[in-house]
Parts: sequence; structure tokens; C-alpha cells
Amino acid sequence: MSIPDTPQSALDALLATLDLEPLEDNLFRGARGIEGWQRVFGGQVLGQALVAAARTVDPERPVHSLHGYFLLAGDPSRAIVYDVERIRDGGSFTTRRVKAIQHGRPIFSMSSSFHKAEAGFEHQSTMPDVPLPEALPNPKDAMAGHLDALPAAMRSYWSRERPIDMRVPDLSRYLTREKKTPLQNIWIKAAGRLPDDPVVHQAVLAYASDFTLLDTALIAHGKLLFDADVQLASLDHGLWFHRPFRADEWMLYVQDSPSAFGARGFCRGSIYSRGGTLIASVVQEGLMRQRTSAFVPS
Repeated sequence: MSIPDTPQSALDALLATLDLEPLEDNLFRGARGIEGWQRVFGGQVLGQALVAAARTVDPERPVHSLHGYFLLAGDPSRAIVYDVERIRDGGSFTTRRVKAIQHGRPIFSMSSSFHKAEAGFEHQSTMPDVPLPEALPNPKDAMAGHLDALPAAMRSYWSRERPIDMRVPDLSRYLTREKKTPLQNIWIKAAGRLPDDPVVHQAVLAYASDFTLLDTALIAHGKLLFDADVQLASLDHGLWFHRPFRADEWMLYVQDSPSAFGARGFCRGSIYSRGGTLIASVVQEGLMRQRTSAFVPS
């Protein structure tokens, strides 16, 4: 799969990637990763694994939580097979375990829980006060005047069209090496209209939730994921869906990193609708290693 030329075609490519091919009961095949990348993007595996699990569950029971472990780097030149294990079908909850396989080995494992709709107590945290997405420039346009001064990998990142639209209130961290509080707020949404199927919206949000979360830990050290002396990789990813939502409407992704130690960074995220409703919560720990020898990413 090549990188599409427009935001809408990028979104079409993502939706095609999330539309798994059934091979047998509980067995599915997902499209390979983006050509030219060194490894499969973790958000793609999260989204595909969620779709695989959901296809074995009653649609009246939406997913409410998942926890995955990234075991091996995915090969972007090969399709991924998803093996779903039906752990439990209870009166209110359904549990699934998914194993993603390439070259005969598991590269990712995920447990997920589905819950029928019930009424209950309600409360939530308050969304921070940040500029609305309409008041912020497209990052590609905002960074256009700085591209010549950026490393090649960073120029490619900001020049490329993506299936997820973003608006960043503070782009300065990409232009400075100043060490700051490891906190960032990013508006995100699908770069086009999505089908009404709630599983599609959950899978797209799972995909997007892996974009910038671990990068938050680097803010405290004046580093970027593009730096040649930094090795950054997701180790695990937890995601809780609290309330119904649409991933093609603006959502504020509030991220912070309370700890980094032992070559691991820990990050948290809260995702709100533009109206302030808490949609989902995310946690991730990742490898955060300082390289001792020169390395230039391809």
C-alpha cells in the first residue's frame, strides 16, 4: 500500500486496511503496512486486532477496553493474520483474546472486553481550556516555512498527507530543543466522513491513539522521535472507551508523561469530544532508549 496523495484517499486506504478478510471461523487477514516504512505502525495493528475481535461479538455489545502488547516489529511487506480466541461469553460481558501473526510468530497480543449497554452512575474529568480546532492552522501549512531547516525524516512527516487530521495548539516543541513539561494537547479526527458502524469509529480512534502518545515523554528531554540518537517503540497500549462518539468529529487528545525510567517512558491520554465529553482514556509504556552510536533512520 503506497501513501495516498490526498487526505480523503489516505482515509480510504485506512478503512480498506481495517476491513479484514475472513479466512475461517475466528481467523482473519489484514492488509500489509505502508511500503517504505521500517515496521508496521502500531496503531494499524491495534485497529485491525480490534476489528477482528469485534467480528466475533454480538454488535449489541460494544468494546469498552483493550490492552495489547507489541512483541515484535511488524513486517510491512507481509499481511498480518489475526487469530481470535473466544475466552468468555457471559450475561453482561464478552472477552476476546487476539494474536497477530507474521512469519509464523506472534508480533502482537491483545485482550479486549465487550459490555452490553447499562445505565449507572456517571461522572467525568473536565476538559482543559484550549483553542478550538477552527482557530488553529493545518500543521502542514504551519510548518511549511520551516521545512528546509528540518531533518529529512521530519520534513517527510510534516509533508505527508495522513488519514487523521490534526490541529496542534503549540507547534514550538518541534522547532526547539528546550526541555518542557511533558504535556501536549492535540485535536484529532478522521480526514473525512466515516461509515456509521461504531466499530469503525472505535478502530479509527485506536489507530490514532498511537500517533503521538509516546512522543509526549520526549518533551521533558528536548528530544523528538525523529532524532537519530533516540530509539522509541511502543511496548504496550491500553485503551478504555467510556462513551459513544464519532471519530470523524473533532476530539481533543490530552497527553502527559508522569514518568520515564529504565529506558521506558510512561504516558497517559484523555480523549474528549469538542463539547467536553470524555470519550476514552489511554495509557502506554514504550521503549525510550538513548542510542550510544550514530544511527540514521530510513
